[in-house]
Amino acid sequence: RRVHGGQGGGGAPVEMLAVAAPPTQPPASTHMGQELSKSERPELASARIVISGGRGLKSGDNFKLLYDLADKMGAAVGASRAAVDAGYVPNDMQVGQTGKIVAPELYVAVGISGAIQHLAGMKDSKCIVAINKDPEAPIFQVADYGLVEDLFKAVPAMTEQV
Repeated sequence: RRVHGGQGGGGAPVEMLAVAAPPTQPPASTHMGQELSKSERPELASARIVISGGRGLKSGDNFKLLYDLADKMGAAVGASRAAVDAGYVPNDMQVGQTGKIVAPELYVAVGISGAIQHLAGMKDSKCIVAINKDPEAPIFQVADYGLVEDLFKAVPAMTEQV
């Protein structure tokens, strides 16, 4: 036992303890490697054709309709913030003010209402085609061509014709 006399005047006992090293444990995580996902589709931000889906698709599984059409057209696939927020697709597919800004030759908006934040990301597209069953959807105000139709009928019919 040692006693340390500090500046405070009173000496407090200091006890030396032996501490055992903690047992070694396996690492909490292990790097298994990395791989890039390969897609034949063009990059969203630089694509000549972009097909984007919105909340009207109702689920992530239904984006397959857009992937099938995009593959036939050589298009990239995007999404509205509503579709991303609903968990249908990852956020790197988001087109809009808080997503990617695109200006393709052809932009096809499927089941997208046309919120201002989405329009900010695609308004410079050369030709905008909108497919929505709601004739009052704001997307039709910026669209060059509009189709008021159920997307679950229209998109498979388009895919068949391409």
